[in-house]
Parts: sequence; structure tokens; C-alpha cells
Amino acid sequence: MTAIDPSEIAAQDSADREARRQRLFTKINAADKWFQVLGLAWLTPMAKAAAGDNPRAQGKEIWRLLGVPLLAIALFLGAWSALAPKVQTSLGAIPGPMQVWEQVGVLNDDAARERDKEAAFYVRQDERNAKLIADGQEDRVKQRIYTGKPTYYDQIWTSIKTVFFGFLLASAVAIPLGIAAGLSPMVSAAINPLIQIFKPVSPLAWLPIVTMVVSATYASDGLMSKSFLTSAITVTLCSLWPTLINTTLGVASIDKDLVSVSKVLKMNTWTKITKLVLPSALPLMFTGLRLSLGVGWMVLIAAEMLAQNPGLGKFVWDEFQNGSSQSLAKIIVAVLTIGIIGFLLDRLMYAIQSMFTFTNNR
Repeated sequence: MTAIDPSEIAAQDSADREARRQRLFTKINAADKWFQVLGLAWLTPMAKAAAGDNPRAQGKEIWRLLGVPLLAIALFLGAWSALAPKVQTSLGAIPGPMQVWEQVGVLNDDAARERDKEAAFYVRQDERNAKLIADGQEDRVKQRIYTGKPTYYDQIWTSIKTVFFGFLLASAVAIPLGIAAGLSPMVSAAINPLIQIFKPVSPLAWLPIVTMVVSATYASDGLMSKSFLTSAITVTLCSLWPTLINTTLGVASIDKDLVSVSKVLKMNTWTKITKLVLPSALPLMFTGLRLSLGVGWMVLIAAEMLAQNPGLGKFVWDEFQNGSSQSLAKIIVAVLTIGIIGFLLDRLMYAIQSMFTFTNNR
């Protein structure tokens, strides 16, 4: 029987551990690309530190990526708490973080009560209709929709639906027009004056025109309400320009050698656009889409406030007009909500961009 050298066993075990360690770090590095897309880059040094990769160096990265932002937020909340009571308004002192947090709970409780009322309404309606059917009075059976006060979550959902509808309309106009302008100098020269004139126009200027046009041309019993359509079209008119400009620039900056190859291969227009133009222009196109969605979100809040259309903007204006002691805190809740949703929308577009485009790191 051949003797087994213990040193060889130890060396083999060490090699196996190192191989497993390298595979683990490969997986962590692959996940890091998506952590960065999602704004969770601080998870990478945590995972590396847990895997035993230079805890001191990884600790510095965790402090830079997570500790410093949390410290900045803590300092901001501290300054807010200290300075807010010193600012007096017609509605009292500016509420601090704790008062704002209390109103988050109040709004959540209001939403829960409204949901209970809605559920009770449909229960009563079903019981009444069942009794009418039992009495042979089917002709008196009616199905009504609950029309109670919209909750804070309803306002949020309305704004999100509106901004996405307007954004999709803007994209449907801007992307084809941008491709055409990038491929044709004549089209670019034709639309450039329109871009320069209409791009700086404020949503507050577009809103009255859109309101009158929608009121004159759209039936009130259509699939969408007039207020929803007015807000969405206003978003479209103000948010299409970044996508249009970046798409035009992306298409126009395609490598001329690739264009020459497409001519040599005698590609038709559709093949040229799908196989050559879009893959090359996608990075700049997505940059325009991200900018457009951000602009659209800001425009929507202003449009809802001015036109009193349902959504977060109307919620802010109603609380301002309400003038109660809790109004300021609720307005600040809405402001923070608007900011957080804007950040999440940008992260969403960045994640979609990362799925369809490639960089040097991915």
C-alpha cells in the first residue's frame, strides 16, 4: 500500500479552497455590475469582506459607499430637526422629521379606512342586489362603482400611470423622428428650428392649450378621463425633446465605415435600422429616455397643481389650500415621495438600459 504524503493532501485542500474562493469572487464581481445598476454598490464590498478579501480595504469601501451617505442623511435630518422650529409660517413652525413621519402614518391610516369603506360599500351593494333578486325584482339590480375620496396611494398611482402614458407617447414620436433626422440631413435641418423654438416652452404655457384642445376634441365618455389625457399630453410635449435630440445625435454619430458596409451589402432601410442603427445608437437613445422620464415627472407635478388634475400635484395644492396644522407636514411627505419616485424611475430606466446596451465593464 502506497503511503500518502500529508503535505500533498494539505496542498490539494489549499488548492481546492483557493479555487472555490476564486469562483466565489467571480460571482461577486458579476453581481457587482447589477448592484451598481440598482444603486446597491455597497453590497459588493460587504460580500467580499464576508468572503475574506482584505477586510480592512473592503471596510473602507463600505464606509465610502454606505457609511458616508448615511452620515450625510443623518446630518441633514439633524439640521432639519434643529432649524425647522425656528421658521414660523402662517400655518405654524416648519415640521421636523418626527412630525412628518407621524403624517406618513396618518395618511396610511386614512387609506386603510377608505379601503374599509369601499369594501363595506360593495358588501352592502351585493346584499341589496341579492335581496332584490330573491324578491323577483331583477330589473332594480344596479352595479355602482365606489366614488369615495381618493387615498394618498391612489394619488401616487394616478401620477405614475399618467407619467408613463405621456412618456410612452413622447417616445413613440421622438424615436422614429430622431432616427429619421439622424439618417437624413434634410430631415434634421427641417426639424431643428422646431426643436429650438418649442424645447424651452414651459409646461405652464402648454397646459391651457392642451386643455382647450382636449375639451374640444375628446368625448367625456371616452376610455380615459379628460384630466388624465390633458396631463399626459402635457408631459408628452415637454418630455419628448431629450429623447429626440439624443436619438438624432446617436444615429448621426454611427461609424461611417459601418454605413459604407451597409451600402456594400445593399441592406434595405428596415434591416439597416434594426441591425445597424439601433444597436449603435442605443446608449445615447437611452440617455435621452432617462432625461425625458425625469423631465416628464417634474412637468406632471406642475401640470397637476395648475390644472387641479388628480395626482400628487393636486394633493400638494389641496393641502396648501387646506391650511390645517398638519398641512405642511403632509406637503413635505408628498415632496419626499415625489423625490423618491423620481429616483426609482431613473433607476428603472438605467436597469432597462443595462439590459439592452453594453459598456466596457459589462
